Amino acid sequence: MSTESTRTSEIIFRSDMTVELVKASASDADVIWAARVSTAGEQSLDEIGEDPARSAGLINYLARERHGSPFEHTSMTFFISAPIFVFREFMRHRIASYNEESGRYRELSPVFYVPDADRKLIQIGKAGAYTFVDGTKEQLEITEAAMKEAYILAYKQYQVMLDAGIAREVARAVLPVGLYSSMYVTMNARALMNFLSLRTAREGSHFPSYPQREIEMVAEKMEVEFARLMPLTHAAFEKSGRVTP
Repeated sequence: MSTESTRTSEIIFRSDMTVELVKASASDADVIWAARVSTAGEQSLDEIGEDPARSAGLINYLARERHGSPFEHTSMTFFISAPIFVFREFMRHRIASYNEESGRYRELSPVFYVPDADRKLIQIGKAGAYTFVDGTKEQLEITEAAMKEAYILAYKQYQVMLDAGIAREVARAVLPVGLYSSMYVTMNARALMNFLSLRTAREGSHFPSYPQREIEMVAEKMEVEFARLMPLTHAAFEKSGRVTP
């Protein structure tokens, strides 16, 4: 088998996103003791380790009245694998810490995004007032074929340059934004709620949002972990119309 065909066969096409919670210091109790210090001072230390359920009303009050700073005394770190175009949208949120894999220091793996049959392909309307609807079977086939052909060619040329001794930071320029990358992202609960309010479409949201589906897929998985870690805070977020405190 030729080297070229071996490399082509190694190309992976994906339509899913990976989100793993790798570390967290985040609970509803953290919000409560942080909030209590404003009225209880050092006695707020007594709240550490207490059952947060008895103070659910306080969390609802903080969310409703948008007293956001107590929610910042938490931390969640996620490992995310997604296409580069998702990360470029993600990093518009300047309320998190990011470390992404580098194409300068490692050879990038041939893993590329291709939408699945559930991805709506057709945009109707103009910017700021549009919706997406399903494409036809033929449109999906055209999309998949075009993406795969472009990815295969781009990765082949990437390998050609690497084999010629070209620096990785130069060769990577031919790779498309459909390439999967990986990163760690760390944010507190307030920052995460801000992200979720903008990157998920939910009925009942006070401020409707229209995110790109691929970043919404990431956000949905992050929200599952958030709701598990901080159920009272998540419930208050929902109750307040998904408005960031």
